[in-house]
Amino acid sequence: MAKINVLDHQTIDKIAAGEVVERPASVVKELVENAIDAGANAVTVEIKDGGTTLIRVTDNGGGIEKSQVSNAFLRHATSKITSVDDLTKLVSLGFRGEALASIAAVSQVEMITKIPEDLTGIRYVIEGGIEKEKEEVGAPEGTTIIVRNLFYNTPPRKKFLKQPQTEGSYVADLMEHLAMSNPKVSFKFLLNGQTKFYTTGSDDLREIVYRIYGKEISAELLDFQCDLEGMRVTGLLGKPVINRSNRSYEIFYINGRYIRSTLISKAVEEGYREYLMQHKFPFSVLHFQVDTEKVDVNVHPSKMEVRIADGPLFYEDVKEAIHEALHEVEMIPEVSLSGDKKKAKGENDSVKKGRKETAPEPFERNRIAQNQTAHSQVLVEKSPAIQALYQKNGQEIKDQLLRQASVYSVKPILGKKNQPIENIQSQKDVSTGKTEQMELFDDRLLSARAKEHYEIIGQLFETYWLISYQDNLLIVDQHAAHEKVKYERLMKRFREKNVASQTINPPIILTLNNREMECYRNHADDFASLGFVIEEFGGNDYAIRGVPLDLYGYAEGEFFYEVLDELVDEAVTGTPESIRIRIATMACKAAVKGNMRLNRREMEELIDELLTLDNPYHCPHGRPTIISMSRQEIEKKFKRIVN
Repeated sequence: MAKINVLDHQTIDKIAAGEVVERPASVVKELVENAIDAGANAVTVEIKDGGTTLIRVTDNGGGIEKSQVSNAFLRHATSKITSVDDLTKLVSLGFRGEALASIAAVSQVEMITKIPEDLTGIRYVIEGGIEKEKEEVGAPEGTTIIVRNLFYNTPPRKKFLKQPQTEGSYVADLMEHLAMSNPKVSFKFLLNGQTKFYTTGSDDLREIVYRIYGKEISAELLDFQCDLEGMRVTGLLGKPVINRSNRSYEIFYINGRYIRSTLISKAVEEGYREYLMQHKFPFSVLHFQVDTEKVDVNVHPSKMEVRIADGPLFYEDVKEAIHEALHEVEMIPEVSLSGDKKKAKGENDSVKKGRKETAPEPFERNRIAQNQTAHSQVLVEKSPAIQALYQKNGQEIKDQLLRQASVYSVKPILGKKNQPIENIQSQKDVSTGKTEQMELFDDRLLSARAKEHYEIIGQLFETYWLISYQDNLLIVDQHAAHEKVKYERLMKRFREKNVASQTINPPIILTLNNREMECYRNHADDFASLGFVIEEFGGNDYAIRGVPLDLYGYAEGEFFYEVLDELVDEAVTGTPESIRIRIATMACKAAVKGNMRLNRREMEELIDELLTLDNPYHCPHGRPTIISMSRQEIEKKFKRIVN
């Protein structure tokens, strides 16, 4: 009979560390979150060799009292909660009390910390969970933690780490997410002695995206805000022109915590549905402020997975808000002929011009404050939109913008059930997106009013229409435009349950398993609205006596099973993807093709119908129906304008 042994604390700590400390990025995450919870508004992170040999995290937070330093490295020692009841009211990023103990168990840790009330700080060294040194030292307010030689005492764990360059990229990604989750905190990140990026802490999410992803990305973002029941969502939505090939740029935060959520991803993608090509995903940075009792972050030690109460309602609200916001903005891509090379990720103008920015350290409080003020002033002075408002409304508007310290340009803040926003406020309904400042700078090209000024030049390559409008040349893809019109007609008939059925004889007999049968009963109305006529045939058998007339082209029963399988797998509501794909295919087949000549009357009729659609900018497959080329871009090519 095997003997049951009680493990010693060192062994327990090393085992537990495996849940919290997977790699250097895990260490950085825990230490930075501790710094933010301590009230820091400036954090510097430095790593070397991917974080395997050195991780240094410095903050200007409240520090740790001398008498509490040793306790901070005990397992389940935390200042964030006191009882189990606090788990439903969490507002801090950390709460388990495992981070420092786990890190110290598998590395050599040095901490220097000082609270504002003390004249001196304390230096504390702990290696492999064993205290080595503890002494008073001179130190600035806040805490610095240095982690050296990660996994030095657990060689098997170290072997599973990837190359330093790869581990460093994980830390860099983490730092980017932390910066976007805390726009009021100034972050500086150094990799092998080089500053990769720093943020000013100006509470401007767009500024952070600019510094991390570059000018081209930040210029194609829409400000987003909506208030839903028990939840507020703010952030940035990318225009379809910057849709990505993977979900890495779907960035979500719940109550300030970066999380991964299949539910939120699907809701956002569904809101973007009309703007996404196949295998493309939106760029979005969204902050969700949710009642803490409706979200459970205590799912995994990484705290990146969450459970959301009433998931289906949450999904519908987010999807509808995204959908409404995108429909308020004109989505005609503007084509550039200048051939300018795009900047590398995170490259900014000052670096390009040879002016190197020096990021302040956390203890440089005055310079941090000066940077934030200067940053907001430069943005206000350089924004043409704000200058126009200033000329109209005077110093009062400008002063208000300076106080906000977070303005790049005046953009509509859109979303479902919007409430009045605090910076420049229009007297009109914000939910329409038609604010006074928008009227100053926006004139939608696809509108009945704009159509009065269209001049159809003709057809190019028997595929594209050329239309002159003010200082823009519009180019319309006749196939994509007609496909969109056809698709909307078919979808309207589907939603109104007006799809014609074709009787089949003999009927198709299908045998469903218990899960499929339950799913069909729950969605019988969906199948009926699609045009299926189905009757019970006894037991688990069902007879299909009628099929959709318009949705032809599938083998008998194949379309039914395709839709049913998707409904079984999907926990969310909405039109099944297989239905949308099939209707889109039908629309594509029925639409006029390229290399087909249309006369002027046919062009005008199709444009008229295109303008009646909610989203006339993209075909069902996500391709643009129309692009715009400015007069300025054309004149640059003919050297009438020289930069």
